[in-house]
Amino acid sequence: MFTALHFAIIAPFLAAILVPILYKLVSRIHTGWFVLLVPFLLFIYFIQFLPITSNNESVTAVFDWIPSLGISFAAYVDGLGLLFALLITGIGSLVVLYSIYYLSKEKESLNNFYVYLLMFMGAMLGVVLSDNLIVLYTFWEITSISSFLLISYWYEREKSRYGALKSMLITMLGGFAMLVGIVLLYQMTNTFSIQEIAASSSEILNHPLFLPAMLLILLGAFTKSAQFPFHIWLPDAMEAPTPVSAYLHSATMVKAGIYLVARLSPVFAFSGEWLWLVAGFGITTLFWGSFSAVRHTDLKAILAYSTVSQLGMILSMLGVGAAALHFDSIDNNLYIGATAAALFHLINHATFKGSLFMMVGIVDHETGTRDIRHLGGLMTVMPITFTIAVIGSFSMAGLPPFNGFLSKEMFFTAMLNITTFNLFSVDTIGIVFPIVAWIASIFTFIYSMIIVFKTFGGKLQLNKLPSKPHEAPFGMLISPLVLISLVIVFGFFPNILSYTVIAPAMASILPSVLANGEQFHVDIYFWHGWTLELFMTLGVVALGSLLYLSIRKWSGVYSLFPETLSFNKLYDQTLFTGERAASRITGLYMTGSIRHYLVYIFIFFTAILIATLFGKDALTLTTDNTAPVSVHELILAAMLIFSALTVMFASKRMTVLISLGVTGYTVALFFVIFRAPDLALTQLIIETVSVALFLLCFYHLPNITKDLKKVRFQTGNFIVSLAVGITITLIGISANGTRLFESISGFFPEASYDLAGGKNMVNVILVDFRGTDTLFEILVLGIAALGIFTMIKLRLAGRDRL
Repeated sequence: MFTALHFAIIAPFLAAILVPILYKLVSRIHTGWFVLLVPFLLFIYFIQFLPITSNNESVTAVFDWIPSLGISFAAYVDGLGLLFALLITGIGSLVVLYSIYYLSKEKESLNNFYVYLLMFMGAMLGVVLSDNLIVLYTFWEITSISSFLLISYWYEREKSRYGALKSMLITMLGGFAMLVGIVLLYQMTNTFSIQEIAASSSEILNHPLFLPAMLLILLGAFTKSAQFPFHIWLPDAMEAPTPVSAYLHSATMVKAGIYLVARLSPVFAFSGEWLWLVAGFGITTLFWGSFSAVRHTDLKAILAYSTVSQLGMILSMLGVGAAALHFDSIDNNLYIGATAAALFHLINHATFKGSLFMMVGIVDHETGTRDIRHLGGLMTVMPITFTIAVIGSFSMAGLPPFNGFLSKEMFFTAMLNITTFNLFSVDTIGIVFPIVAWIASIFTFIYSMIIVFKTFGGKLQLNKLPSKPHEAPFGMLISPLVLISLVIVFGFFPNILSYTVIAPAMASILPSVLANGEQFHVDIYFWHGWTLELFMTLGVVALGSLLYLSIRKWSGVYSLFPETLSFNKLYDQTLFTGERAASRITGLYMTGSIRHYLVYIFIFFTAILIATLFGKDALTLTTDNTAPVSVHELILAAMLIFSALTVMFASKRMTVLISLGVTGYTVALFFVIFRAPDLALTQLIIETVSVALFLLCFYHLPNITKDLKKVRFQTGNFIVSLAVGITITLIGISANGTRLFESISGFFPEASYDLAGGKNMVNVILVDFRGTDTLFEILVLGIAALGIFTMIKLRLAGRDRL
C-alpha cells in the first residue's frame, strides 16, 4: 500500500518534474524559493516521528513492487533512518536558502541545478529509509548519477567535468561491488529485507559467502564515503558550486557510506574482520586526510581533505563500537560510547563543516579567490564571516566550548578503550589506534588554524584580490549563521540530542545489546576531571600551535610524497592506459565493414550455440509427435528456397528486391498456416512497406551486372553462412523434440480472461503476463527517441549559430 511515507521519499522527484515548468512560467522569481518548500516541509514531516523513535519503536510501510522477486518498496523509519532523514532535509533546506543568494538567476541555469539537487535529495532519502536492499541500491546509484550532474554543473570547466567523471567512476565501481554483495546476502538468507537479514545474522556468520559479501559491501561503503585509498574523488568534486559542496560532501552523499556501515553493523559486526576493516580503514583515512589537508592552499581543497579525515574519524568509531555486540548487556560495556560518539560527531560535522563550506563560498563570492596565498586581513571587512570561520574551525579542531570538543573527547575515549578489548588481538595491536588518533588530531588543529588565520588574519592584500572584499548580503549569511548557532547550542546543551536522536539511532545499530525495556544511557558533558583524554587535548593544542607557527620550517616534508607517486596519478594513468588499450582493441574489429561485423557476430553466435548443444547434450533429433507435412507446405517451402537462391544469383536489383519480397510474403503465409494471424499481419505490413521503399530508392540505380562479374566466390562467407544455417536448423529440430517443462500453451487461453479480463490472448500476454518486459521495451524506445530528438535539436542549434 502506497502511504504518506512513500510519498515523502518520492516528493523531491515529483518536485523536480515541476521545476522546469516553474522556471519558465515564473521567471521573475528565483526558482529556489519554490524548491525551498520541499526540504522544509519534509523536515517538519519527519520531526513528527521523533516521539516514536525515542521509544525505540519504528514505522514500516510496504508497497509491493516485484513480489515474485522479493522486491518491495519497504519504507522503514527507525532511530538511525530518522537521524539521516533529518540531516538530509534540514541541511537541505539551509543549502537551498543559501543557493538562492549564491546563484544568480540571470547568469545560471537554475532549472538544471534544482532538478539535480532534488533528484539527489530524493535518492538520499530513499537510501536511508529503504528496508529492501535492492531498492536501497537503486537509490544508491541515483545518488551517484545526480551527484555527477551536480559536480559537472559548470560543465564548461574542464576541472568540473574531470571531477564529476572521477566521482562517478569510483563510486559506481563500489556500487557494482555492493550489488554483488547484496546478491550474496540474498543467497545466504533468501531475503532482501535488512531487518530480516539482521535477525538471521548469527546463522550466516560461518557461511562461506559471509566474508565475500562483507568485503564487497564494504567496498561500496568505502568508495562512497571517500575512505583511503578511494578518497581521491572527493577533493576533485569540490569544483562543484559551493551549495553542492556544503550539501553533498559534508552532510549527505559522503555520509551514505557511513549510513551503510551503521545499518549493516547488526549483520556483520559479530565478525572480527568487520572491526579491523572498518576501524582500520577509518583511522588510516583520518590520519591521511588531516595530514594531506595542511599542504593545500585552496580553501575548498583544505575542507575537502578535512572532510575525508572527519569521515574516517566517524567510521573508526563505528568500527570500535561494533565491539559492543560481543556483549549481552549494556552494563560495564566500554564500547557503547564509541557508537554514541560516532553519531554525535556525525551531527556535529554536518553543522560545523556545512557552515565552513558556506563561509568559503562567501569568501570566494566576495573576493574572487579561495587561494590563502592571496587572502588575509579579511577580519575587519568581513566580521560576520570571520565569526563563522572562527566558531566552525575551532569546533572542527576540537576546542571548547563548541560541540566538536565534546565529540572529539568521546573519540579519544573510544580509541583508548579499544586497547582493553581482549578479542581479535586488539588488546595488543590496538595501541596504534589512540596514537594515530592523537597525531591526526594535531594536523586537524593545524589546518583549522590555517583556515582562520591565513584567511582573516594578517594584512589585507587588495592587489592580489580579483574583487574588492566586502561583507556578504544578509541572505547569504542566514544559513551559515543557523549552523554556527547549532554548533554553540549543541556544545552547551548536547543532551538535547541524547535521547531524541542519538540513543534511538544506537538502538538501531546495536539492537542485540539491549534487553527488553532497556535504553542506552547517553550523558554528554564537558568536565570529566583530569583525564588522559584531556591531557591528549592539551597536547594537541600545544604541539599543534607550535607546528602551525613553524609551518614553513617543516612543510618541506610534503616533498617526500611527490605527485607522480600519488593515488591521483595512479588513477589518471589507469584511465589513460585503459582508454588507449580500449582504442587499440576497438580498432581491431571496428573496421567500418558491415561484412566484418556480421562475420564476427555469426561466428560468435554459432560457436556458443553449437558448444551449448553438444556440451549440454541438448541435441535431439526426433520426429515423434510431429504433424504431417502437407503438399501446400512443401510448395511454400520450395518457393521460399527458390526466392532465397534467386537473391544470391540475380544480376539486377529489381530481381533482388522482388525475390526478397517473395521470401517475406511466403513467411507470412507460413504464419497464416500455423495460426498466427498477428504475426502474419505484422510480417505483411513490414514486407509491403520495405519493398515499396526499396523500389522507390533503387529504381533509379544502374544494374549490378558489371559489379557482379567482379565478385568472386568467398569461401569464408560460404562457411559462415552454412554454419549459421546448420545451427538454426539443429536448434529448431532440438527445440521441437525437447520438452524440459510442461507446455504452458493451455494456460493462456483460460487465464487470459479469468486473470486479466482480456479476450485477445496476445495482447494480454504482452500487457499483463509480460508487462515488465513490455515496460522496459517501451522505456528503451523512449530513451532512443529522446536521444534522437536531442541530437537533432543540438544539430539544428549548431546550424543556427553558424
